[in-house]
Amino acid sequence: MKEETTTNTIMAALSTLTPPQLSDLTHTIFSDIHHHHHRLSALLTTPTLFSLTLHHLHSLSLPQKTHLIARHLLSSLRHLTLHLHPKPYSPPPPIPSNTLKQKDLDAILLLLLLCETRQHNPESLETKSPAEWRGILSKQVSDTMLRNSGIGFYNGSVLIPYIEMATRCLRFVGEMGYCCDHNSGDGKMGREVAASAAAVVALPSVAVRGGGVECVICKEEMREGRDVCEFPCEHLFHWICILPWLRKRNTCPCCRFELPTDDVFGEIQRLWDVLIKVGNKSFDV
Repeated sequence: MKEETTTNTIMAALSTLTPPQLSDLTHTIFSDIHHHHHRLSALLTTPTLFSLTLHHLHSLSLPQKTHLIARHLLSSLRHLTLHLHPKPYSPPPPIPSNTLKQKDLDAILLLLLLCETRQHNPESLETKSPAEWRGILSKQVSDTMLRNSGIGFYNGSVLIPYIEMATRCLRFVGEMGYCCDHNSGDGKMGREVAASAAAVVALPSVAVRGGGVECVICKEEMREGRDVCEFPCEHLFHWICILPWLRKRNTCPCCRFELPTDDVFGEIQRLWDVLIKVGNKSFDV
């Protein structure tokens, strides 16, 4: 997946937002960036914290680092897709276990900063000792903050760098074979993931109106007046049928509409699919 294509897809999806929605998204992202800069400043001005975070980062395996990047990416995608879900569906809020611990947030921010610095100046870190990295990284952060300080604040000054960072994370996770590559063929894509408990609890119970409505799972007719489960896509199912289904899959049995999942990589794929669908529709208009 090319970074330019990914960025264009996200921008196309966001172009469908109303001015109030875009303003809300921009301020949410600005707050997120401000928090990250605050943590980076603490890291780079505190030698002990920097040393401990670097040690923690070095202790992680590649799969563990990939998982951290994926969780960071998931947070970004949740912001970017906040106003893109079909109405009247509103996704449940993320459960606390999906929130990064401060130690892990510091590690991922440092990792991304190291990658960004290496991309712009490959020799700057290779010729220096880790003890000297703080000064080099501090300059990189200062330069970035000056470029995206919010002076003359406008949507692009916040959105574009944020989207570019999400794009790089998405590309890395995709290259590792976990998601966003429909042609990987390695078994990691297309795997079934359970719907999140919060998403299942949020599903409404509605009374069947009229006869002749069949539950596609058990193939039996739903009796009029009986309470059944309604998906955001408006398909109906017996509760006794759909609950075992959702313990294994997060999709509608009829149209494949995806409910949120607690699986990090599955949720990244779901939100990426939302961006693709909305972005493609904007191109058709």
